[in-house]
Amino acid sequence: MEDWFLCLPENEIKYAQTYKQSPLKTNVSEWSLSELDVLLLAGTVGHTLSLAASSFIEEEHQTWYFLLNTLCLAMFQDVCRKYFREKSASKDEEDCLLPSKDCWNSALPQPDASSEKWLALATPIFTLVCCRLLRSINQTGVQWAHLPDVGHWLNSSEHRTVLSLLTVFCLVLTYLLVQRRCSWVSKVALAFGLVGVYSYRAAVGNVIFPWQHSSRTMSKGTVEARFVYVFVLGILFSGTKDLLRSQIITADAKLKSRGLWEIYSGLVLLASLLFRAHNLPVLCCCLLIQTLISQFIWKKLHYDAAQITIMHYWFGQAFFYFQGNSNNIATIDISVGFVGLESYVEAPAIFLTALSTYAGPLLWTCHLVCYLSSERHRSPVSVGHGCYCLALLRSVPAAVYIVLVTVLRYHLFIWSVFSPKLLYESMHLLLTAGVCLFFITMEQSPRKS
Repeated sequence: MEDWFLCLPENEIKYAQTYKQSPLKTNVSEWSLSELDVLLLAGTVGHTLSLAASSFIEEEHQTWYFLLNTLCLAMFQDVCRKYFREKSASKDEEDCLLPSKDCWNSALPQPDASSEKWLALATPIFTLVCCRLLRSINQTGVQWAHLPDVGHWLNSSEHRTVLSLLTVFCLVLTYLLVQRRCSWVSKVALAFGLVGVYSYRAAVGNVIFPWQHSSRTMSKGTVEARFVYVFVLGILFSGTKDLLRSQIITADAKLKSRGLWEIYSGLVLLASLLFRAHNLPVLCCCLLIQTLISQFIWKKLHYDAAQITIMHYWFGQAFFYFQGNSNNIATIDISVGFVGLESYVEAPAIFLTALSTYAGPLLWTCHLVCYLSSERHRSPVSVGHGCYCLALLRSVPAAVYIVLVTVLRYHLFIWSVFSPKLLYESMHLLLTAGVCLFFITMEQSPRKS
């Protein structure tokens, strides 16, 4: 590839060498902000400043919905720029440089550019449609929380059959999206675990079995939930084993990437157990959007690690509210702390409740690490840079909010609005710090050995 211009005539070699070295002249503008950088920076700073108003805290989900929709439009603009405006210019340059395409095609097999282009164009639009549908599942906030939503409709006894079919579809789609990078042992464990999830929901009366009699007494689902926990621990153990092998025995990037993905798969299985049945479409859309954007947007447009980290952070915040959460303590689902337990046990209840509440941001954080580690062309320290950037995105708004709460300590809504938000921010910051510390430790251990 270094001597591709040898195929040219002698009178064009000099011009080809100049063309080959021309990208080096554009490094002076390397630090200039693009339109996407301005959007990400302005959106993050604007959200932080909006925390000074009680109304923006009560309806914070509207802020994240707006920012996410704007981000999808910005990605759509970048895709159009890549496949329409810049493609014609690059094609003209290639035509004048390459009189014969035989030697070029033999070295670079061309993919199906047409299908790739339309899939890339459809991905941001599909993401917008998914986000609009997810907003209708759970009404959150203060002003419109009393309005009926799709979740109430699905949970009614008259529509239990619809909820059962939707649950089966979501669990099957979850398996298809997650199993693609797992080992065969984890694939089997994931399949049995998702079957156990449906059995648990049927045992507690959320969905129905086709062969279940109405006179049968419903169980508490303890056995079924513990059945799923076994497979969750098995997948997490398999992923941790591959991760440690890649760190200690052999420096295998592929093995490390598979270990990280299996840890992510175990968390997905656990989230599918803890989510309420009507919230399983939120999990499926999360996985589907991650798959499509990773394949057709981030890999094709070559965003840097900081941009991808901020995008993951925005998506995680939006999916926190898609789950039905808010900045009100009353929206915390404490029933998940008893899944698989016959009585209240403090440590597991706290862990399960926190994991269920912050499942959206946690899954997007883990996907960020999996994506950065799977990109071979990126720097080996890109995962560490992503974790540092994510920690900064969480710590700076939390620090600013602490200052704002201190200044507004005599505000009328200090206990009803600002204090619950401070608890949410503190717990989110604690979870993010733990996850980032774990992955940064995994990144630094090979260099120490």
